[in-house]
Amino acid sequence: MTTATPELLTVPEVMASLKVGRTKVYDLIRTHRLVSIKVDGCRRIPADSVGDFIRRQIERGA
Repeated sequence: MTTATPELLTVPEVMASLKVGRTKVYDLIRTHRLVSIKVDGCRRIPADSVGDFIRRQIERGA
C-alpha cells in the first residue's frame, strides 16, 4: 500500500497563493493558523494546510 505524500509549499508559494506578504505568512504560522514543518532549516507548509485555512476563513465569513 502506498501513502501519498502531501505537497509541501515554500513561503513564497504560499504568499502568492494567499496574495499576502511574507510577514503575514509567518504570522499565520506563529499563531498556528497554518501548519508548517522545517526541512533542514527551510520552512515548508503542506498544501492541505493552506486549503484548510481558506475553508476556515470562508466558514467564518471573513
